[in-house]
Amino acid sequence: QVQLQESGPGLVKPSQTLSLTCTVSGDSGTTNFYYATWMRQPPGKGLEWMGTRDYSGTTYYSPSLESRISISRDTSKNQFTLQLTSATPEDTAVYYCALDPVYYGGTDVSKYDYWGQGTQVTVSS
Repeated sequence: QVQLQESGPGLVKPSQTLSLTCTVSGDSGTTNFYYATWMRQPPGKGLEWMGTRDYSGTTYYSPSLESRISISRDTSKNQFTLQLTSATPEDTAVYYCALDPVYYGGTDVSKYDYWGQGTQVTVSS
């Protein structure tokens, strides 16, 4: 059974880079061809789609984050990562990773085959 686990610092200082890793387990390699997505949910707000990377390296980013976001992938380690530069307190959220064989670019959780449990990141000095 495929499982996703987010990991990374739970506290980031303002202006620093927020970096998270999503590790995929229980997979024979099929999900290497899936679209890898990061989303987040700030306190008291709804889910926000941040960006997606496909197996060929093509990335799709939210226009509001495009200048600060980068999603990379290491299929040899079954991992994909999120980097968000110049973090501000507004980036405080629970961050989720997800995989799906089809590009969606939205926040309807039912459209993703696999989800992580989420990890809290707080941006504060």
